[in-house]
Amino acid sequence: MDNMITRRRFVGMSAATGAAILTGGKIAGSTVRAGLALTSPGAATDPAFKIGGDLEVNRLGFGAMRITGEGIWGWPPDRANALKVLKRAVELGVNLIDTADAYGPETSELLIAEALHPYPKGLIIATKGGLTRPGPGNWVPNGHADYLKGCVDKSLKRLRLDRIDLYQLHTVDPKVPMEESLGALKEMQSAGKIRHVGLSNVSPEQIARARKVLPIVSVQNRYNLGDRKSEKAIDYCEKENLGFLPWFPVGGGRSVKSAALDAVAKAHGVSVYQVALAWLLQRSPVMLPIPGTSNIQHLEDNVAAAKLKLTPEEWKTLAG
Repeated sequence: MDNMITRRRFVGMSAATGAAILTGGKIAGSTVRAGLALTSPGAATDPAFKIGGDLEVNRLGFGAMRITGEGIWGWPPDRANALKVLKRAVELGVNLIDTADAYGPETSELLIAEALHPYPKGLIIATKGGLTRPGPGNWVPNGHADYLKGCVDKSLKRLRLDRIDLYQLHTVDPKVPMEESLGALKEMQSAGKIRHVGLSNVSPEQIARARKVLPIVSVQNRYNLGDRKSEKAIDYCEKENLGFLPWFPVGGGRSVKSAALDAVAKAHGVSVYQVALAWLLQRSPVMLPIPGTSNIQHLEDNVAAAKLKLTPEEWKTLAG
């Protein structure tokens, strides 16, 4: 079976990548899931989360996939604008930026370093490895140990870091035992090149399997109001206190659309994207949305979503 997958097919995989910011204000109101109030109202609205128990981040981050060229390939058409977006994100309070060596490939990491190095204290750069890019729109898994170790070293160089705070396996390579891939990351962690390890595009069963090899602190799967195939993965993460980074948190190219979403957005005088992000933040205390954009106005709108207060009734209506 051909191991090459198009971007569309990759996006359709059961779980994966993306995150835009929290300025410090809590989202108020009781936290509701499946129509029921959680036992600790407001627990899911804490503005911060500690990844791995020691990396404190604002729960709304920034996904640096879209600062690259069309098709997540090459340099952006307006490089200066991409640098401004990254700088503005940090100015607005973002302290979690998610990227991957496959974005560009390489260009996203290079732009982050160009715009933000030397990094401000407390800024967490999370990156990923394990997907190769033979061409625009193509994503090919490679989970071989030697390849992944090389990926870590190259990302360190591009990002100008001595250690990557959160390194994530971009996807499980069906041709390579997961234990081999994770064993390589464990080796790099022991060498001091990685602080914490996360996973992407995985099921709860795969998370549990991975944790037998080394500690896992986060999971990055596709999840939004219109695509909730990763509900069980989120519940697993919440139970085990693992950060969950939903990629395409506002639907990506497909967007999230519904009459209920339109109604809530109109009631608050905000965009449907802001409502979708607010809904995610109230979905679970371990939820760390990473919306991405190449537009400063969209970035600032995403930031505003952190202050949006959805009532329990609104949350329940949107949850369906």
